Amino acid sequence: MLRWITFIIIYLIADFYAFQAFKTAVKSNWLQIIYWLISALVLGNFVLQYYGFNRRDGFSHQHAYAVGFLIALIAPKVILGLSMFTEDVFRVPQALFRYFTEGNEAKGNYFASRRAFISKIALGVAAIPLASILYGIFKGRYNYKVLKYTLFFEDLPKAFDGYKLTQISDIHSGSFDNLEKVKYAVSLINEQESDVILFTGDFVNDKAEELVPYKNIFNKLKAKDGLFSILGNHDYGDYTTWDSETAKRKNLEDLKNVQKEIGFDLLLNEHRYLEKNGEKIALIGVENWGTGGFKQAGDLKKASQHIQETDFKILMSHDPSHWEHKVIQDNYHYHLTLSGHTHGMQFGIEIPGWFKWSPAKWRYKYWAGIYKEMGQYINVNRGFGYLAFPGRVGIWPEITVIELKKGKEIA
Repeated sequence: MLRWITFIIIYLIADFYAFQAFKTAVKSNWLQIIYWLISALVLGNFVLQYYGFNRRDGFSHQHAYAVGFLIALIAPKVILGLSMFTEDVFRVPQALFRYFTEGNEAKGNYFASRRAFISKIALGVAAIPLASILYGIFKGRYNYKVLKYTLFFEDLPKAFDGYKLTQISDIHSGSFDNLEKVKYAVSLINEQESDVILFTGDFVNDKAEELVPYKNIFNKLKAKDGLFSILGNHDYGDYTTWDSETAKRKNLEDLKNVQKEIGFDLLLNEHRYLEKNGEKIALIGVENWGTGGFKQAGDLKKASQHIQETDFKILMSHDPSHWEHKVIQDNYHYHLTLSGHTHGMQFGIEIPGWFKWSPAKWRYKYWAGIYKEMGQYINVNRGFGYLAFPGRVGIWPEITVIELKKGKEIA
């Protein structure tokens, strides 16, 4: 209860301060009333959705939108509030000076009036994150991007020179609310005509039933060498309440079965060989392994126990912290690891080939895209779906296409 009271008090103080910028620039009483009505509605809806909320009771679309609209409201108000605070850095000393030098002559009006042009500039700047977040909620979450990479390996079997794989990750089907957009994304995946499709975990938020409405969409995925998948941390059902352990285990079995019905070969600490013209590469899939309190069911040794050290290896591991802490130090050389999990935090700024930033970098060393360490590569997919915040801003849903080439990388 105390945390809710504290949150509301802090929010209202910040809101009132931001309003100083709004009323200085906007003189209409009606628009000022609308300002407060919107603030009250968004904050009220958030409190209604989250008062007494327990993540294990489930996370609905209503919860997601309550978060999304609150963020959309807070972001511009932070900018407005900071602008007023910056102005007060100058106004307060001036007011103190007038108090001690003018005394009663100022008739109590020690503070200089706020300057309208500063408030107008602040409103213009604040409109940028507001528009970006609203775009992210209504359009950005389905703004699928195909990212293509070419990776060179001197020891790649000759038959696999030019081999293409498509990676998708973090579908989170329980968050979707638009069948047609998901159909479009599946058709976009098939348009890549890759040799194999690899899914690196988190088909659902919590329950297998979330995937059922999309089963007949994802079963349209096609690749001549098949579809392969692994489990992510959300697939185990650890973040919701179950009537019993039996119900929880049944949910996981149901999810495995739905994946099988779609056409995925689910790898549970095991491997397969992809063969072509008498040559082969090893495809290894481990269960979830992550730092920071996440499940560590992945067993790299078990998954690779019948693989030769000299085999060319592609590893599927949901959480990139596994690569950082276990894989790159392993005695075996895993040429390419495919991960997801981070979502790029669904928020950031990217200028392809020039700049990449997201708050995700404060949590994960490897959070999006291709990295290389000790002669081994990892691709961290930004995710196909979304979770909690019902949108994406700057970090768009991703379909990764990687072409394997034999030889040295061209400088």
